[in-house]
Amino acid sequence: MARVIFLHGASSAGKSTLARALQDALPTPWWHISIDKLRDSGVLPSARFASGEFDWPASRAAFFAGFHASLGAYLAAGNDLILEHVLDTPGWREELAQVFAGHQVLFVALHCPLEVLEARETARGNRPRGSAAQDFHRIHKGLTYDLELQSLDGTRHNLARVTAALDAPLRSVFSMS
Repeated sequence: MARVIFLHGASSAGKSTLARALQDALPTPWWHISIDKLRDSGVLPSARFASGEFDWPASRAAFFAGFHASLGAYLAAGNDLILEHVLDTPGWREELAQVFAGHQVLFVALHCPLEVLEARETARGNRPRGSAAQDFHRIHKGLTYDLELQSLDGTRHNLARVTAALDAPLRSVFSMS
């Protein structure tokens, strides 16, 4: 049985920062997986999607279906994952609950104030303008988490809370909600 720390929060909430801190602190190897890492590695022909040569809306469903299936393959091979992902499409939670069946999941909400998200989004300049606000207003609605964190509490505090949660017996709400 592999384990998943599923970091769920708005764009620019600090998921990557927390994931890197976890990866550095945990006593065993954990893979840090995210769409941003795939995009930044050149897996996607991003420039061709951005130019309109390729149709991202037409390609999006197949891309994410493959991404979600790859998570199952990593887990089946025995890899522990730190996943940062945004459940912004109907059906993804249920799809991932099936992918994660038989594995331990810690489903973590990372909350961040809207003004902070917008300032981070502007400073980065690599996110579609308004995506953080769009996420802020909808991605946590109707979800129940194993652990809820506040980005402004700081990485060290949140790291301690996640590692403490990993030490406790876990029956995740992710597959039950």
